[in-house]
Amino acid sequence: MSFILLQTSQVADTLARTTEEIGEVSQEKTLSVIDLVLSSGTAGLTIIIILFVMLFVALFIYFERLSAIKSASKIDPNFMNQIRQYIKSGDLKSARVLAQQSHTPVSRLIEKGISRIGKPLDDIVKAIENAGKLEVYQLEKNVSILAMIAGAAPMLGFLGTVVGMILAFHNMASAGGKIEVQALAQGIYTAMTTTVAGLIVGIVAYVFYNHLVVKTDKIVHNMEAHVVEFLDVLNEPA
Repeated sequence: MSFILLQTSQVADTLARTTEEIGEVSQEKTLSVIDLVLSSGTAGLTIIIILFVMLFVALFIYFERLSAIKSASKIDPNFMNQIRQYIKSGDLKSARVLAQQSHTPVSRLIEKGISRIGKPLDDIVKAIENAGKLEVYQLEKNVSILAMIAGAAPMLGFLGTVVGMILAFHNMASAGGKIEVQALAQGIYTAMTTTVAGLIVGIVAYVFYNHLVVKTDKIVHNMEAHVVEFLDVLNEPA
């Protein structure tokens, strides 16, 4: 009976030691994102810092442009009705003052058209088109930087991976034929962190860019609709 108890105790101790070893191995294999970044070497760390700067720039441009587009989209529903009434009554000064006080791309285009009333219609249309180009340029200001970040970030991350792989194989070649699989694997997954960071920054910038493009297109379409309505007002019989 004592022999059986002794064997049972030994099996329990063996299982406990095995469980502890498995736990230690699992704990050793656990690696946080911060550890990956800090262990990526000088080249990898430099590239990751650049990627974080690019991400900060992308966030700043996105929210700044989003605020500007939101402000530009605010238009009084009765704006064109008031403009029509002033033009029909011949009170161009009040119509121009109203347009100047609105402070939106649409109102600035209408104000440009009002200032040209009395000249040929082609001149009015040309003046509005030129003013519209300036307004679109202001709406799209710095948005192209997001497109550049969306394309450059993944390539920069891939560059970091290639550099990391080169360093890993260089260390392997310098080991004198003694290849340590653990060290090689660590160098490879450390190098891959730059690709992950580059893809994340690139995807975020790409989503931001396309969202701003859609928002800007809506504003441009709204501008065109109001300009057409303004030209219709000029063509209406007195």
